[in-house]
Amino acid sequence: MKPHFYKVNALPGESYTALHLESRNFGSIWHYHPELELHYTVKGHGMRFIGDNVSTFKSGEVIFLGENLPHSWQCQKEYYDEDPQASVEAVVVQFLPDCMGKEIFSLPEAYLLPRLFEKAKMGMVIQGSAGEALRELMPAAVHATDLERLVILLKMLSILSTTDEYEHITSPYAFYRTDEIETMQLSEIYNYTLAHFKEDISLEDVAALRNLTVTSFCRYFKMMTNKSYYDLLIEIRISHACRLLVENRYPTESLCFECGFRNVSNFYRHFKRITGMTPLEYKKTFTAGGKCPENGPSTRSGATLPPGISKGYRSR
Repeated sequence: MKPHFYKVNALPGESYTALHLESRNFGSIWHYHPELELHYTVKGHGMRFIGDNVSTFKSGEVIFLGENLPHSWQCQKEYYDEDPQASVEAVVVQFLPDCMGKEIFSLPEAYLLPRLFEKAKMGMVIQGSAGEALRELMPAAVHATDLERLVILLKMLSILSTTDEYEHITSPYAFYRTDEIETMQLSEIYNYTLAHFKEDISLEDVAALRNLTVTSFCRYFKMMTNKSYYDLLIEIRISHACRLLVENRYPTESLCFECGFRNVSNFYRHFKRITGMTPLEYKKTFTAGGKCPENGPSTRSGATLPPGISKGYRSR
């Protein structure tokens, strides 16, 4: 799949975009754009792919992304297969760093903005009272007009720049301006892995996608992603296992085979190493009272996994 540069189109007379999106799912397009993005998932769950991070997402999550940070949200296919009426909903605010004019950065009161935009390059999951405040302000931005739109944007930036209630999403090296050829090559590898992770994948199979020897491919993948290909494959399988555990659809002992593992003990070993819990501990923690992981099982993968843009609609 060719990586997608997404053109964010603000309406005439608007300095930034605020959208209320509602759709069957969030699509399947891996994309990036120069605008920073605030993303509030009102309804829905699945996997999110941001920079070099793969994690589950759920309703209520608020994320702030820096400029040109590749991202997408992919909903669980099983969710829609079982419920034809299922849908997702999100509020998205997108703006260029200088949307209120370059002069703002010279104002003494705005000294925190460059620091915020630098932190956003690694992606931020906003939590606690800051998340609560943003969940109120973001829908208000969709409906606001005139100066009130700018007031709301400044309020959101004030919250983001002063809060310590956040967690970074990507590793420090994950930010880059996407090189289309490089991204397209990695995208092909990730697409293949996502489509076949339940099967036995050999290094020969994946190396053939790039017409490389196994040795050359391993060296290339390590250089581009700072991990081995098998690390990525295991992390994707474990992320899928975490979702199945939360959904409670399979007995714990047989679930591993649904995720591409062929050996139960091997599955348990990798699961404990990545999540810090046994599958049973994870299931008890996140199914008690219907709870799901706050940010999902965080796993590191490369920066070009392909999932989601929704066409949605503009609610104004």
